Amino acid sequence: MAATCKRVADSSRFQLFILGVILANAVVLGLETYDSIDRDYGGALEALNDVFLGIFVVEIVIRIAAHGSRPQDYFKSGWNVFDFVVIGGALLPGLRQNATVLRLLRLLRIVRVVSIFPDLRFLIRGMATSLPPIGSMAMLTSLLIYIYGILGWIFFADTEPEHWGDIGEAMLSLFIVLTLESWPEIMGAVIDVHPWAWIYFVSYVLIASFLLINMVIAILINSLEEVRAMEAIDERLNRRRDEREAEGEMDGQAAAERLARIREALDELEEELHLDGHIDTPKGKRDSPRMIRRFRG
Repeated sequence: MAATCKRVADSSRFQLFILGVILANAVVLGLETYDSIDRDYGGALEALNDVFLGIFVVEIVIRIAAHGSRPQDYFKSGWNVFDFVVIGGALLPGLRQNATVLRLLRLLRIVRVVSIFPDLRFLIRGMATSLPPIGSMAMLTSLLIYIYGILGWIFFADTEPEHWGDIGEAMLSLFIVLTLESWPEIMGAVIDVHPWAWIYFVSYVLIASFLLINMVIAILINSLEEVRAMEAIDERLNRRRDEREAEGEMDGQAAAERLARIREALDELEEELHLDGHIDTPKGKRDSPRMIRRFRG
């Protein structure tokens, strides 16, 4: 049973089928946002949502059954816990009466597409690993914007108070420049009065937009490489564990076979000695069947 469920859960056809159900669920969720469609076909859409939920429940049951005598191993993966909470939450009576929470749970089902494909899980894990260094980069970027914001307030507050009137307006203007959107207009508003202003803007764009963004890309690439190395190590450890478990099962089977042969030999010996009822030993005659039963015990 467990082997069959594992074979089904790992098959590409099963994964593609679940992917199709998730995408269909996303389409139905999008159709519910149209008042006219929801008014005319709301009952059919609700029935489809129940069908999708039933399919997802069967999927989780299959994946749990694939672990055989250790169903708790299913919950060792964070993605499996996420799937279980999203699907199981929709079955709770209290949540099913709350339309907002129910729609949020249905929306989270679409996110389950990440848990199906290993490549997507790899990317998400890489992004999560890169969060600490990216947080440091965000602090550095904020410091850079603050310093340039103070300089912009000093230089351009009187000329263009709309963008540089205080530190808040200046930092917001610099954030717009950071996105490389409409920054020529912001620069053009002050360059007529301050011809040297291009030095200020060009230096900021080179440092903030090009240098920092390239550093973020480098951090992401490095994090992905680290995750790839960790997954390779985990895969080798899991393979070795499976091999040890298989060897343990083989050793257990061999030991059971040897024990069975010993018991058969004892049964044959007991039958032969039962005819005589005793055996000769250096200390005299003893009750042979009793000795055999004691040895068997």
